[in-house]
Amino acid sequence: MSGRHRKPTNTGRTVAKVAVTGAMISGAGVALAGNASAAPDSDWDRLAQCEAGGNWSINTGNGYHGGLQFSPSTWRAHGGGEFAPNAYQASREEQIVVAERVLATQGWGAWPSCSSSLGLSSAPTPRSAPAEETPRWNPGAAPQTQAADSSQQVFQAVDRAFEVAQQNGIDIPQEARAFVDAAKNGGVKLDPAVVDFFEANKNLLPQ
Repeated sequence: MSGRHRKPTNTGRTVAKVAVTGAMISGAGVALAGNASAAPDSDWDRLAQCEAGGNWSINTGNGYHGGLQFSPSTWRAHGGGEFAPNAYQASREEQIVVAERVLATQGWGAWPSCSSSLGLSSAPTPRSAPAEETPRWNPGAAPQTQAADSSQQVFQAVDRAFEVAQQNGIDIPQEARAFVDAAKNGGVKLDPAVVDFFEANKNLLPQ
């Protein structure tokens, strides 16, 4: 990603809110109960090999960290802070979770040179990093109907946020909108942890 992420402009707050919106839907540290296929691990490993010589813990001091060369601002804007302060301090799996979020909001153009040379084109799909602690929720505790209703509420809120952002002159990446539409229309149920994450951060959405 070296030199490939734009610095915040005078519309930074709105852009940041849109990024948070994308992060909420494209990951939030948990998986969707859908059937979309993610970019395979081999794609991310190949990309890391191209970007950082396959070193997921690399920190050369050039302002970009980890196997997929995240800038600090991109790492934070896409929820990387839930794993580690900087990408090089996170595990390979955690970096891939954040990379899927970046893919949803920016497309493979976030890694223009390497993704082009490798011919990468997979669609983004939310992932969850392997749990290191006891799960914070019990899948059997939430009724299926309630989970579906909560998921639709999240999707509808994100749709509204997208509309507000566009009214403010912010372009919403087509990949992000297509991902949300597909999940919403396909009746995808969000993991309860995604809904909890959304509820805790919905005040960050553009109003």
